[in-house]
This record gives sequence, C-alpha cells and structure tokens, in this order.
Amino acid sequence: MLAPGFADGRPLARRLDAAGRRPEHPAVIDEARLRGLIRSIPDFPSPGVLFRDITPLLHDPTALRDTNDALADAARDCGATVVAGIEARGFIFGVPVAERLGAPFVPVRKPGKLPGERASVFYELEYGEGSLELHRDPSVAGRRVVIVDDLLATGGTAAAAVRLIEELGGTVAGCAFVIELTALGGRARLGATPVRALLAY
Repeated sequence: MLAPGFADGRPLARRLDAAGRRPEHPAVIDEARLRGLIRSIPDFPSPGVLFRDITPLLHDPTALRDTNDALADAARDCGATVVAGIEARGFIFGVPVAERLGAPFVPVRKPGKLPGERASVFYELEYGEGSLELHRDPSVAGRRVVIVDDLLATGGTAAAAVRLIEELGGTVAGCAFVIELTALGGRARLGATPVRALLAY
C-alpha cells in the first residue's frame, strides 16, 4: 500500500464514516492495484493512440468504491457544494461523488441531450469543433462546483466545462480526475483551477 496521496503529491483527505465524521486514519489508495486495473490499448481509437481503458476498474467493486471515495475527498477538500460530471464517463464517477458529499449533481452534456433551457460553449478539437451544454435551471450560480471526469488529456473539454460553469455564475472550486496524461499538458490549459488526479501517466 502506498502512502495516501494524489498524483500531484497532495495528501488525501480523510474519509467520513457512516455518521458523517472523519475517522482517525486517512484514506489510503493502493496505486499499484489501481494501475493494474487500467488496460493500455494501443492504436485505439486511431493509430498511434494509447488508450487507457478503465473498464476493468469499473468491474472491481472494491477498487471502484476506493476510487469514488478518493475523488470525493478531492471534492470535499476544495469546498465544493455542487458536482458536475462531463459526458459520459464523468457521470460514472460524478454521481457517486455527489452522493458521498450530499451535494447536487449536474450533467455537462453534448449538444441535443438536455431538454430544458440551457447554455452552450464551443471549443476547438484536433479536427473541428466541440460543444458542451448545461441547464440554466437548476442553476449553478453562486455555487462552488467541482468538475469530475475519468481522464485529463489535452484539457480542452475540461477547460470548456470551466468556462460554461463560470458563464452561468458558478465558481469552479477544482477538477478531479481518475487519470492524467501529463505529457499532453491538460493541466496548463486549466490555468489557476486546482486539479487533482489519482493516477498520472
């Protein structure tokens, strides 16, 4: 078992027990075990790309619980009062984090998925342009929001989510990811936004 901490070196916050109190001992993440549950798939979805597949991690109930606990620690540390998950794998982790915090969850979605009044933001992709949307009601205005997703790569999607939340009057308290691909520089695109990642590659 490794000492408790995130890929950026900051310690994990202590978990809450069933009564909502912090236990005496901080949470410990078995980083080697987590890494062993993430498959590296070469040339997917295109030649030259090494895809980090979290499917085996999702298949392991204990590892999944520990991952969600650690992401919730990160969200709690930054004082988040709302959890935003980016479509689609951000939903997998964002909802359990919101449940652990007793906080609302808001889905940041691709175009055409939200039925109510919504705001949109456009951002550049390697080839073309992408867009994200967020409902105006329920509102994130005046709330501290943590953005949760499985992966931080180039940072374009996460940076777009930050802009979207800020345009709707929310404050982005931080971003929490399961994996960070450090060579792609995504953290730099998020500027002063605090970033936590459980694993760095």
